[in-house]
Amino acid sequence: MDSIDAAPGAGTTAGRWAFAALIGGNIALSLGAMLVRMADTGPTASAFWRMTLALPLLLIFAWRETGGRMPPRPALLIASAAGIFFALDLAAWHLGILQTKVANATLFGNCASLLLVLWTIFLTREMPRGWQAAAILLAFAGSALLMGQSYELSPDYLVGDLLSLLAGVLYTVYVILMQRVRDTLAPWTALAIASAVCVPILLGTALALGETVMPQNWTPLILLALVSQVIGQGLMIWSLPRFSPLVIGLTLLIQPAFAALTGWVGFGETLSAIDVFGGMMVGAALVLIRLPNRSARPI
Repeated sequence: MDSIDAAPGAGTTAGRWAFAALIGGNIALSLGAMLVRMADTGPTASAFWRMTLALPLLLIFAWRETGGRMPPRPALLIASAAGIFFALDLAAWHLGILQTKVANATLFGNCASLLLVLWTIFLTREMPRGWQAAAILLAFAGSALLMGQSYELSPDYLVGDLLSLLAGVLYTVYVILMQRVRDTLAPWTALAIASAVCVPILLGTALALGETVMPQNWTPLILLALVSQVIGQGLMIWSLPRFSPLVIGLTLLIQPAFAALTGWVGFGETLSAIDVFGGMMVGAALVLIRLPNRSARPI
């Protein structure tokens, strides 16, 4: 790939559907923080149930994709490695969610946005130009406004913020590995393998931390599995091969914008005019990143 533009076909009808799927997946994923807070299990246990409850559906979808054939061993290993990083990401993020604000946890958890932009520059040896550069500046400026309004310099939030930041680093590796394995595996197959690997890791972590594993109220956990894992991750993993890491990274910034909204609606966290303006800046960046960049060379 010689350019940091979207993958070939991104401007076609199929590309537009893929971009809509990427946006929709991130909107669905942004609801995860609120559902984790609503769950009456421990934070890592809620991640375990997210995977466990989603896994039967994912396996059915994967079976239909493959006809029951085993994937190639190299692809299986990469998807499994992605699952390990995803499990560690979820454990860190779910612990962080309960120790900081919803918007903070989502914003720091999505430091993957910046890391994926840097990864794109590393791969292409090319700095963003034109509309791409404008979109990056606008997206991160909007996110900074969201963070500035929601973040409080308090020791009460420090641990949660650091855990969310660690989760973002782990999530970056997960996205890179999943994008690589999608060259070989169909989306549901890749997601089913990664999710299956997550289950024992998350259960073991929850038990080691002495968390409450069995819920009294299953509704938040069922919604978490369906909305975050099946719909959110499903849409995102399907669209991964169609875009560069830069585009994928910028769309992750949808999550803190929607998380700020859900934090306001669900938990009474302040949503000011600056928060709204920051969210609009992120939205404008997503429009800009889809414009043709005349200075970029073709892929």
